[in-house]
Amino acid sequence: MIKATIKDKPLVIKILSDSFDDNKSVNYIIKQDNKREKRVKALMEYSFDTCFMFGEVYLSNDKTACALILYPDRKKSSIKAIWADLTLVFKAIGISRANKAMSRESQIKSHYPNTPFYYLWFLGVLTSAQHKGIGSQLLAEIIQDSQQQNRQIYLETSTLKNLPWYEKFNFKVYHEINLGYSLYMMKSFKKSES
Repeated sequence: MIKATIKDKPLVIKILSDSFDDNKSVNYIIKQDNKREKRVKALMEYSFDTCFMFGEVYLSNDKTACALILYPDRKKSSIKAIWADLTLVFKAIGISRANKAMSRESQIKSHYPNTPFYYLWFLGVLTSAQHKGIGSQLLAEIIQDSQQQNRQIYLETSTLKNLPWYEKFNFKVYHEINLGYSLYMMKSFKKSES
């Protein structure tokens, strides 16, 4: 995997917008109107910017897949971060849905550990490049990176078919949140821990 630069931002937004277009969790947050596609892109832009400031953005070697990593313990309040949050509300979520989004976020965060961890916010593969092992290769490299940092990986998925895929990599569901759809909270385990 390669570390993305700011020049890769349009590509990362394209990959994530493509691969998460019909995702239940993304569409729960995004205002569903005639600007939905732009709103999904605005969410992905926000996610890129946040991870670029407080984590890492990785691309697969062939640049058809990406992963956004956040280190929540490094996230700091700043003018830039506050502006990004406000932009997210106006461009993606919609003011009327902000409480719904904040409530969801609060439920998720209440199940995170109090110790530093490696948050896999998004892992996406262009639709045209899926089912070729690119996402699996990228996830294997992410797991290796997290182990070098001695940080356990946490993530959520609302896509049922992703559960067995993550389980192959030694992730386990540790909590489920019902938001009108099931959001599965997962964490990684070393092979000796499972």
